Amino acid sequence: MAASEPASSVGENISVEAIAAPRKPRILLAASGSVAAVKFANLCHCFSEWAEVRAVATNSSLHFIDRTAIPKDVILYSDENEWSSWKKLGDSVLHIELRKWADIMVIAPLSANTLGKIAGGLCDNLLTCIVRAWDYSKPFFVAPAMNTFMWNNPFTERHLISIDELGISLIPPVTKRLACGDYGNGAMAEPSTIYSTVRLFYESKAQ
Repeated sequence: MAASEPASSVGENISVEAIAAPRKPRILLAASGSVAAVKFANLCHCFSEWAEVRAVATNSSLHFIDRTAIPKDVILYSDENEWSSWKKLGDSVLHIELRKWADIMVIAPLSANTLGKIAGGLCDNLLTCIVRAWDYSKPFFVAPAMNTFMWNNPFTERHLISIDELGISLIPPVTKRLACGDYGNGAMAEPSTIYSTVRLFYESKAQ
């Protein structure tokens, strides 16, 4: 007589897949037209190990970004995608869809020009349209990068006050030898610093 099979325990009847793992945070990384955009691929790599990442680049930032170095699973959007993705009434609008998708937005580098646009509410490209449509109850970080003379310009202080009033968090630039050869404040914070700042904020909020 064959031995009867042991009865399954209650615990064995629960599929491991039934216990849903928490969703990864969705990070929208953006680059504007500063030479510090040469570090944008590195920034994408930092975040993609922890979060779902989508990327946005202004046309001027593409001059500095090595697209081949962007992680394979990160989609990089530009102004061209904003217009090519819309054909007729009823089609989705890219800057609105990205705004809905993201949990957090990070602009690094943030150029003096894009800082001024955001402070003034201008929205003439994909990046600034996302900013204009942004839900400011969601975290939003910027890491400026510009020449020291531009950083010290009175307009910069006014613009920083304006974006602070929107609830945008500043990751301050650092003092070092700049790409132009000048030494002073205005260099973008390192990608590792930007990543750790955003992740610490997100995880502290989650707790």
